[in-house]
This record gives sequence, C-alpha cells and structure tokens, in this order.
Amino acid sequence: MKTTIDLPDEIVLELKLRAVMQGRTVKDLVADLLRESLGLDKQDKQDRPQADAHIQIDEHGFPSFRYASTAVASDMTIEELLKLEQGVVQMEDLQRAGISG
Repeated sequence: MKTTIDLPDEIVLELKLRAVMQGRTVKDLVADLLRESLGLDKQDKQDRPQADAHIQIDEHGFPSFRYASTAVASDMTIEELLKLEQGVVQMEDLQRAGISG
C-alpha cells in the first residue's frame, strides 16, 4: 500500500544515509523500522543485502562512491553528472507515476 507522510528533513536524510550504508532501499528500511517498532515479526537479517564495497561514508556522514579510473564518470564534469542524476530521478518519478518516459 502506498502512503504519503511528512517527515522532518533530518529524519529523511538519516533514512537515506542508513539505506545507502546498508545497501537497501529506503522503502525496505522504513518498513523494517516500522515492523520493529510495532513488535511485528522481523524478516531474517540474512535476507538483507550487505553494504556495497564501493560506498564509503565520509567524515560528515555523506556517502561517497568509489569507482575505477576507467569508469565513464571519471571523464564527466560536475554539470554532466548532475544532469545524468536528474535524468535518472525524473525517469524513476515517471515510472512511479505509471507514465512511460
């Protein structure tokens, strides 16, 4: 079931960071946190994916992604990377809305 709730920015940021660190989706993380707080059966922790070795959390708590020097992103400007990210986010939003892009 889909639902919309308003959460403080600091909670959303923490959810996103924990999801990245655990290699999980925010949806799955929130569902597990709610199950736990409601005392519902927990899913087996072995089913959860482990954190990706290419993700590192910096000293400010933000994720950084390590990549090989031969990766396409190494030759891209910040503007190109941001445009790529915005395109992916827009495509995901359209998919969630049921609109083919």
